[in-house]
Amino acid sequence: MTHVPLSHALPVYLRIGLLSFGGPAGQIALMHEELVTRRGWVAAPAFQRGLNVAMLLPGPEAQQLATWLGWRVHGLWGGIAAGLAFILPGTALMIVLAWIAATQADSGPIAAIFYGIQPAVLVIVARAMVALSGRSLQGARSWALAIAAFVALSGFGLSFPLVVLLAALIGFVLPPVPQPDIPPTAPARAATGRLIAVSILGVAMVYGIVRFTLGTTPFDGVAELFLSAAFVSFGGAYALLPYVAEQAVEVHGWLTPEQMLNGLAIAEATPGPLILVNVYAGYFAGHSAGTSGVVTACLACFYTFAPSFMLILAAAPHVESIQRRRWIRQALAGVSAAVVGVVANLALYLGRAALWPDPAHGPDWIKLALLVIFAGIAWRLKPSVPMLIGTGALVGLLLHLAGVI
Repeated sequence: MTHVPLSHALPVYLRIGLLSFGGPAGQIALMHEELVTRRGWVAAPAFQRGLNVAMLLPGPEAQQLATWLGWRVHGLWGGIAAGLAFILPGTALMIVLAWIAATQADSGPIAAIFYGIQPAVLVIVARAMVALSGRSLQGARSWALAIAAFVALSGFGLSFPLVVLLAALIGFVLPPVPQPDIPPTAPARAATGRLIAVSILGVAMVYGIVRFTLGTTPFDGVAELFLSAAFVSFGGAYALLPYVAEQAVEVHGWLTPEQMLNGLAIAEATPGPLILVNVYAGYFAGHSAGTSGVVTACLACFYTFAPSFMLILAAAPHVESIQRRRWIRQALAGVSAAVVGVVANLALYLGRAALWPDPAHGPDWIKLALLVIFAGIAWRLKPSVPMLIGTGALVGLLLHLAGVI
């Protein structure tokens, strides 16, 4: 592997961060094109090994893969730089758009744009659920796990972390993939231990400084929600969003279900991982409490991604070993199946908020009609996510100008 100075590579990593639209599939393809095909900094088999481990760990797989690729080429600081370059452009844009959503949402054109994109986002969530089911539901037991997860969340109100834990435990009974274990060497284990210790200390220091200088409300809630979410975010942002929405909307009251749906739409249409919706929710945590939304958004970003950086950098020396651990693969098989039910619950939650906002007055028939139209467009034309959201925004604006909404 050719040595590449980090100063030369950083513009490439920033380019990836700025162009990383379209969800993890498109983002991973962009990284492969830039770092494997065009520049040859990472060999294709190594790229695939890093991706396999990123998909096993909790956290956004595209961000973790970007971090691992930076580590592979430059070492620890390269991993941190590549990961930050991937998330910071989208984070900055998300904070600006969250400010607009929080302060300008009552203006006619802005409200109309959000009105139009909400049905489009419901179609995107449904499309993601179909794609996940095709990959994860391979037998009767995986289907049963998905249905059980949906019923547990929507029918019995179990928490998302508990559902993930139960799915992982049940996953042990699924057929394992027999592969030999490769134990890590002692030096790598020691380095991993130091990295984890320093990461935990860093998070604790940030938490303590914020608590001492800014107080507890809403900062304790931001830390509690996004740190806990970071460690159970298997299956991507769609799987995690019901938990974040439940806590941010129902428990803390930072924003409404419709505002949460708008945040998902913004995250879909901006570069970076979809989990940046946490930054949007974090902004509203500060805004609703009368404090700085920018500060709480930045804290939400830190608490969301610090564990992700820690996990992938700690796992980096053990890539071969981790992906061959039979118990990890069995547990993740259970979680992957349950995630389909979790995303179905998300579709139900967001659909109820968008299409039937007031139970006393019946459904919003215009949004229902838009949902059917956008579903037909998605089925027949298969547009990209930003294109579908842009179409929804344009339709909403045209309906407003026509006096329909």
